[in-house]
Amino acid sequence: GLAGDCSFVVDELDSVEDFLQHDQLLVGCPTWNTGADDMRSGTDIDDWLYDTVAGADLSGKKVALFGCGDSAGYSGNFCDSVGELYDCFTARGATVVGFTSQEGYDHYDSKAVRDDMFVGLMCDEQNQMDQSEDRAGAWVEQLKKEGMPL
Repeated sequence: GLAGDCSFVVDELDSVEDFLQHDQLLVGCPTWNTGADDMRSGTDIDDWLYDTVAGADLSGKKVALFGCGDSAGYSGNFCDSVGELYDCFTARGATVVGFTSQEGYDHYDSKAVRDDMFVGLMCDEQNQMDQSEDRAGAWVEQLKKEGMPL
């Protein structure tokens, strides 16, 4: 599978060193805390980002981001937490790969957009669940071309 033996849940990590042993990372989260300036996922990853990873040097790490949200019901802040992941990881020196098009989604704003592209794979399991598998498959192929060893 995609995650293989290297998958982990952030609240199961003992230290940032456990996380830093990986050179390529796939990191994802939902957006529950809509409209917030930070801690937008509303999950354990928020504390992990601001407490555990806060001082880490992520230079040389490739990171691919993904998230889920509701592009119709929350079209003004669709997958905002993925934009927060992007900001936190790039501020620490990581290189984010796997940008995707905004085409085909029913949203008008998202903090997960940079240069008119999503900063990773966005899935709308509320309204477009029939498209998620194809989007994910295309994204994995894209990541391989961008040097992620999947």
